[in-house]
Amino acid sequence: METGATSELAALKTKLRATWIAGDFAQIAKSYVAGAEKFIERLNLKPGMKVLDVACGTGNLALPAARAGAIVTGVDIAPNLVEQARENAKREGLNIKFDEGDAEALPYDNASFDTVVTMFGAMFAPRPELVAAELKRVCRPGGFIAMANWIPTSFIGQMFKTMSSHVPPPAGMPSPLLWGKEETVRERFGEGISKLDMRPQMVTFEFPFSPVETVETFRTYYGPTNKAFGTLDEDKQAALRKDLDQLWTGHNRATDGTTTVDSEYLEVIAVRA
Repeated sequence: METGATSELAALKTKLRATWIAGDFAQIAKSYVAGAEKFIERLNLKPGMKVLDVACGTGNLALPAARAGAIVTGVDIAPNLVEQARENAKREGLNIKFDEGDAEALPYDNASFDTVVTMFGAMFAPRPELVAAELKRVCRPGGFIAMANWIPTSFIGQMFKTMSSHVPPPAGMPSPLLWGKEETVRERFGEGISKLDMRPQMVTFEFPFSPVETVETFRTYYGPTNKAFGTLDEDKQAALRKDLDQLWTGHNRATDGTTTVDSEYLEVIAVRA
């Protein structure tokens, strides 16, 4: 029998899944492919290593990991993204297994992977303590977990803050941006980790059009932005668009009519005890 709490959680999960199914995340993911490749390069993966990409999206981490010779599995809550990831791997002739699944209840045995990676993905699950436990559970002792999490003061952090000022986030769900705070990460990983290194890194978004067109791209294709606009009437949509236009324009360092914006994230490397 469902309690009020479990039915509320189920409703929240359904809503979050719908958020990531909305739009077409591939149009956003391709704007920071280079940053994802650099993240994987720094991990120095060895051929034959078993790697799990949690909240894999369209394969931004899974593909370069497979190119490095790793045996890669990707998992994501959104079936359309899993399907696109499969197509991307097939196009490159890469043998990667992609599954539909939840970061809070990963469908894999204990200690199944040498390395578990996640970039701007697992941080959005509503119960971070379960995410931390699952990332540790599926990683073998001596292996490591590598996360890329948006920092609250980063550009993307500011974008989420801007959207939240117009559309309040779900009640009772901790901010995903807390994963970008070192003290929070230390607290969440707690036991079962022998070494924890964290450092800020930068990723660059590049779009071949203006900041105003970039905002329109996020509105159309990026699930959280798409859903935020969808909850507002015409006047409130215009107010949100104005704020986002100003944010992207103010941070754009391109001068040729295109968009180049940097955003800081926290790189987390946690070695499993």
